[in-house]
Amino acid sequence: MEFTLKNQDATSAILSVTIQEADYSALVEKQLKNFRQKANIPGFRPGMVPMALIKKQYGTAVKAEEINKLLQTKIFEYIRENKVDMLGEPLPIEEQQAGINMAEDKDFTFEFEIALAPKFDAVLDKEDKLTYYKIQPTDEMIDGQANAYAQRCGEYKQVESYENGDMLKGTLAESIENGIVVREAVMMPSYMKNDEQKALFAGVKVNDVVTFNPTTAFDGNEAELSSLLKIEKGEVKAHAGEFTFTVSEITRFVASELNQDVFDAAFGKDAVKSEEEFRAKIAEQFASRFEVESDYKLLMDVRSHLMNKIGKLEFNESILRRIMDMNKGEGAESVSEEDFQKSLTELSWHLVKEQLAKKFEIKIDDNDVLGVAKEATRDQFAQYGMANVPDDLLENYAKEMLKQDKTREALINRAVDVKLIQAIKGVVTLRNKKVSVEDFNKKVSENA
Repeated sequence: MEFTLKNQDATSAILSVTIQEADYSALVEKQLKNFRQKANIPGFRPGMVPMALIKKQYGTAVKAEEINKLLQTKIFEYIRENKVDMLGEPLPIEEQQAGINMAEDKDFTFEFEIALAPKFDAVLDKEDKLTYYKIQPTDEMIDGQANAYAQRCGEYKQVESYENGDMLKGTLAESIENGIVVREAVMMPSYMKNDEQKALFAGVKVNDVVTFNPTTAFDGNEAELSSLLKIEKGEVKAHAGEFTFTVSEITRFVASELNQDVFDAAFGKDAVKSEEEFRAKIAEQFASRFEVESDYKLLMDVRSHLMNKIGKLEFNESILRRIMDMNKGEGAESVSEEDFQKSLTELSWHLVKEQLAKKFEIKIDDNDVLGVAKEATRDQFAQYGMANVPDDLLENYAKEMLKQDKTREALINRAVDVKLIQAIKGVVTLRNKKVSVEDFNKKVSENA
């Protein structure tokens, strides 16, 4: 096989591939022999069909298939070995290939259009000055997280008078003769939909009797009413009147005080020994979580900064449009101008980021990807206040995430970004700036 690559301009080239009979004949012969073994033709036993008949019936199709497979393999080998900066895939020049006679010809020349990646140099150094935002947690945020930890170590206690959120137990009785009676009924007035009915329970005490209308209180919700009244849903409408509720117990969930038990449950045995240390540890949690967001903002700012320095990259839009349309599948609408321009913008940044990764010699292995997956898992647990999650549990969750192809691809990209951000931090000039969560979010939305 012979390859010739001729640049048309800075953004495209023509790749010519010449295939001679010696390149494919053995492959075709092998495939025809396989056909002969399997062919089921009337009048011939399996494996005994004359080869001449096999060649007559299948020869051209097999020849075309084997040449096509050979082309695909060898073209991408040539592209890789010769380090051709190709975008997408080679596009056959249909006018040139229309004159090929697959049945009669022995030697073939195929021509393909190739979109070439633009030439540019992404340079970052100390002359590049960028802002790094240090997000500051508020006292309210720290208080909220501390309270959340205290809630998880809380307990249920019996109390004498009702407050919103308490649970009531008692006897629920319909205010008619021979009406429904539910003993040890359990109810939380805070879940009632009607504020007037809810207000009837304010401040009630053990042994008090409250008259109310369950249907009104729960806005006629059949599922809630059937559960409360211990009847079928279809029977609910027949019991839409008033009921009495005699309170026998009032249970309240009481959060724990901030003590050593809470500290240990949150961060491990004796990792924290005072409320001051506890709040400082929570602040560290927020800082760690915020650093991920700050790093992402820095990468987006680097993107804007570099794209302004480099300028608009030049592409062969005609070839790229055809590649995108081909990838959408036969019969699909052509890519819109808006989507096409968005794709070029993302492609430009992808190429810039790829060049930076090469310059910084960034390499990713399975441990890097697993590490990013574990951090993502740790963040998920942290959102539920679970800070002291065992490493083996994190790893198990992370490995499950990596079994999903789309998730794994996203985590690989994230692993590249993490190393790229760290490398960028080491070469540019960063100006640290403390900002509130609100101000940071505004800046992110401005760049969205």
